[in-house]
Amino acid sequence: MKLFIKKKNRLVIIRFGIPDKIECKRMDKILEKVMLSVYDIAIICTVDIEKVVDFNEMYELYDNCSVMFFFRNRHIMIDLGTGNNNKIDWVLQDKFELIDIIESVYRGVRKGKNLILSPIDFSKKYRF
Repeated sequence: MKLFIKKKNRLVIIRFGIPDKIECKRMDKILEKVMLSVYDIAIICTVDIEKVVDFNEMYELYDNCSVMFFFRNRHIMIDLGTGNNNKIDWVLQDKFELIDIIESVYRGVRKGKNLILSPIDFSKKYRF
């Protein structure tokens, strides 16, 4: 808890998901790779949605893996070009995509924005 209090101006990135699922394992590896690179601007946490069910309905957490961004107790929305501005609900290809998104979100929230435009358009990249 002291870590959150000392670093008030950092993003909180939460990976909600089911840790045993392959998508979640792949995303966790990417999150682990970026953790040190974004340490000054973000803290990364994981939540097992089968054990902690309090947020499942509120944030519509029904996917195997979802990544959401928060800043100063506010949920930050990101326009990734997919139509779902609440979360990233697919596995990113590499750590550089995630670092670009994190840096853009951080710059946007520091300016007071609630909806951040992603530097990468995922509308054609991921078809559901």
